[in-house]
Amino acid sequence: MRVTADLPDLSSYDGVLFDLDGVLTPTAEVHMHAWRTMFTDLFSAWGISPEYTDDDYYRYLDGKQRYDGVASLLRSRDVEIPWGDPSDPPSADTVCGVGNRKNEVFAAVLREDGIAPYPGSLALLERLRAAGTPLGVVSSSKNAEEVLAAAGIRDFFRIVMDGVVAAREGLRSKPEPDMFAEGARMLGVDPARSAAVEDAHSGVQSASAAGFALVVGVDRGAGAQTLLDLGADLVVNDLAAFVA
Repeated sequence: MRVTADLPDLSSYDGVLFDLDGVLTPTAEVHMHAWRTMFTDLFSAWGISPEYTDDDYYRYLDGKQRYDGVASLLRSRDVEIPWGDPSDPPSADTVCGVGNRKNEVFAAVLREDGIAPYPGSLALLERLRAAGTPLGVVSSSKNAEEVLAAAGIRDFFRIVMDGVVAAREGLRSKPEPDMFAEGARMLGVDPARSAAVEDAHSGVQSASAAGFALVVGVDRGAGAQTLLDLGADLVVNDLAAFVA
């Protein structure tokens, strides 16, 4: 892991693409709470064991599109249910219905409590914008636009490649390279001359597979060494390290 003094100047890259939850805003904590609440109730109601833990979040849910995460976690418990349709109500016992159930919890918390960006992330965005560096967001979340607006940082980004776009374009979920590759295309930059910033296992794998020149891992709990092993070139605890 590199120390702060050796960190590269991100403004020297053609563009920088950021994950959202856990990188720019602490919404990963809200997602974790929403998943924990929903799956704890679901596992109890369906008699599924072993019980849900936060390790399940990092292994099966973090960074993935919502429905892919649901299917992945249920598969880990040898549970298979119909995929359903994104229009399924939250009460439906389908992958989409379960995913929509979680989204109701997340949206309620976001509306009630609001969200603010990490101070270090905001400071880095301000520095990169002042340098004229093209910036974009690559997020599996279908709530990305709502979160960016609530956090007051939407105007920093020229493009948002999110779960809505991914579903519309039929892109594969992280850890596949599709979303970061499409984000670079939308931003008009070459991944081989650009940087990606991620906090999730699947996210660093996705950016690395897409051929980014630099993959920055942000360790908010995923584990620094694991992020390095999965494709991050360096890991920091907070993006304030780039503006120190």
